[in-house]
Amino acid sequence: MEVDRNMLWTPELIRYLEGAPWPATKQELIEYAKRIGAPPEVIQNLEELEDSDEEYNGIEDIWPDYSPEDEDDYLYGEEDEY
Repeated sequence: MEVDRNMLWTPELIRYLEGAPWPATKQELIEYAKRIGAPPEVIQNLEELEDSDEEYNGIEDIWPDYSPEDEDDYLYGEEDEY
């Protein structure tokens, strides 16, 4: 399963997929994103995934650089942490 590195994911966008029914196919993820009212950017990114019936097991499968630990630094910055 190859991931398109041109997709632009951010922690804000990827959060829409946290409740997705993992494991899920590309089509299942697109349907889920539409059902929950995810922004168009999320749906566009999902549509850019490789066309296949393979299941993705989690967020890391569609955004290999995703790290939940880095999310707080990205959202708040070091000087804004509480």
